[in-house]
Amino acid sequence: MTLRDYLRDRRLTVAIVLVGGAAVFSQLLLWWLAPAPKVNEFIGPPRSGYTLADFKGFVYGVDGRPSFRVTGPRLDRREGDDSLYIDSPKFELPAKAPGVPDWQGESRYGWVDKSGNLLKLQGPVYMHRPAFGDTPQAELHTSEVTAWPKENRMETAEPAQLTQGASRMSGVGMRANLNDNHLELLDDSHGSFPPRKRKS
Repeated sequence: MTLRDYLRDRRLTVAIVLVGGAAVFSQLLLWWLAPAPKVNEFIGPPRSGYTLADFKGFVYGVDGRPSFRVTGPRLDRREGDDSLYIDSPKFELPAKAPGVPDWQGESRYGWVDKSGNLLKLQGPVYMHRPAFGDTPQAELHTSEVTAWPKENRMETAEPAQLTQGASRMSGVGMRANLNDNHLELLDDSHGSFPPRKRKS
């Protein structure tokens, strides 16, 4: 029996082998010539490590004293950087001097880094300090504040207005050190300082 007769008698088997071999060869060729598949770069929103409702939080300095207190209806801790995202925070920045009341404030959103050294307040920011001694109460209206609670410092590039008793100051951009009551308005600053009444 010749090879020709053998192939003729087994045509179906030979056809199946040839088609299978062609399929394997074409698949190998496709893998070799085709570009690498695109990596899916979509990561999605950051996952929350945990969520707290109606929470109270305290950040302490190296001296063991509170440097920042915050409450709010919701707090999310993000996985990866351990930062905190806060809805409608109400906060207190403790005074460093005895007899001086704490600054209290609120904003629309807040963010605190893992170490508690950096605080960002977003949306309208309102702060006030009650009167003490012969110092009248103070109010600060601004937005988008970056603060360092452990140092009692803050700044913003947005318009800011400070009212203390009958005195008014306003400007665009502000730096403030709450330890020594130092306030610096960076641009377009205006002020009104009526004379204080002398004690008789």
